[in-house]
Amino acid sequence: MATKSKLDPRKMMEKAIEVMRSSVAEKRTDGKPNPLVGAVLVRPDGSIETSARGELREGDHAEFTLLERKCVGEKLDGSVLFATLEPCLNRNHPKRGCARHIVSARIKEVWVGIEDDNPTVAGKGIEHLRRHGVTVHMFDRDLQEVIAKENKAFYEWARQQSEKPEPEVIMLSKYEDSIAAVALGDLSEKALERYRSKARIEPALGSAEFARLLRQQGLLTGEGDAVTPTGFGFLLFGKEPRNAVPQAGVLARAELADGESSRAEFGQAMVLIPGQLEEWLSKVLPSTLDRSRMERREQVDLPFEMIREAVVNALIHRDYHIVGQKCQLVVNADTITIKSPGGPISPITLEQMRSFTAPMKSRNPVLHYVFARMGMAEEQGYGLTSLKHHAERLGLPLPSYAMEGDSLMLTIYRTTESATRTLARAVVEELTPEEQKGWTFLSGRTGTTQNEYARNMKVTARTAQRHLTHFVELGLLRRIGRGPATEYLKP
Repeated sequence: MATKSKLDPRKMMEKAIEVMRSSVAEKRTDGKPNPLVGAVLVRPDGSIETSARGELREGDHAEFTLLERKCVGEKLDGSVLFATLEPCLNRNHPKRGCARHIVSARIKEVWVGIEDDNPTVAGKGIEHLRRHGVTVHMFDRDLQEVIAKENKAFYEWARQQSEKPEPEVIMLSKYEDSIAAVALGDLSEKALERYRSKARIEPALGSAEFARLLRQQGLLTGEGDAVTPTGFGFLLFGKEPRNAVPQAGVLARAELADGESSRAEFGQAMVLIPGQLEEWLSKVLPSTLDRSRMERREQVDLPFEMIREAVVNALIHRDYHIVGQKCQLVVNADTITIKSPGGPISPITLEQMRSFTAPMKSRNPVLHYVFARMGMAEEQGYGLTSLKHHAERLGLPLPSYAMEGDSLMLTIYRTTESATRTLARAVVEELTPEEQKGWTFLSGRTGTTQNEYARNMKVTARTAQRHLTHFVELGLLRRIGRGPATEYLKP
């Protein structure tokens, strides 16, 4: 009898991707690309079974092949499933979606590669699993990127499709449905045209084909004369979204060098907010520079790309069910902070966001889809990769994430010294000048080792160890491991 072995999730994720590459393409005449999908089942005793899409019969999904053909009749309680693509929820009758097969098999832990890219379907299979007591994890970010790259053609096709609903309809948000007293005439032609232009949509504004595309994308609902905007459609394109969704929009404040502040509120159609916000910042921010100092102060130009990415992500991923709070932007000489109501999207953790390793996952896939098509957001995810790369390119400290109440707060630093100047006064007073330089170095990375710190700071190993230990004592770093392999990471 096989003995139970410790599960190595990373190894099984990699195995699922390996299996994915053996998927068998269907013979099709409609031009639909064939997806690559792999699945791995790990039994309680550590033995595994694998399957790829189309492996035994053309068109069969990987999870179906695994559960209903290779493991049919087995008792799978306690098994763990790894699948490179979100299990489907709906299939044409009499077929059942893979998420339903997983629940029927009584599997209680599933690791998912990436969400379905169809905006009206994304997250529904995962939510079905959760509602039936299944614990869902996402693959590591770097492996998600491999899956997305190798399925690029299929996912680009999938984003243009619509899903036929089955009797069980799962809604991730009430804003997928229509809003009372909101009609087509409440949408802004300027906002719709901006979307059409930026997304390179060919059908003209007002045409039946353009309306059909918006219905497919979950932005309109209904048929004929009964067509109305969905809540997400109204948030994106409404003339005044706050009439029906008061928590929509962005509050902005710029703290000026003379002690005054400039405030603005952006409550227009969501797709217009980034441009309007950038115009406002361009007008008010030159006066925030501190010109009173005699010595030269190195100042990086305002990182508009980072601000745009951060604001778009705040609007996309905020929890619109939290009322009485708006997204907020605050700018001062040292930092740009963006608050977005709602914490990280399960199963993403704050620690993963701080280390820029959070897997790709969308709270509001419909919103994300629109901004992604407009070239204003990364596909899925929180734009973590872009924010990190922008900071590195500009030589700035890496952005930091924290929770403030029930809002996720992102801090972007404007100068190399900002990460030290924004520490609590009591902490700064505890740091020697050399340690302050060391913290400036550390602000540009997620962590370090003793050898790396000593090499970059040009200090002895003993001095490096003393600095790092002091940072740990002050709560600036946390120690992981022991001996030469010890890592010092930001909390």
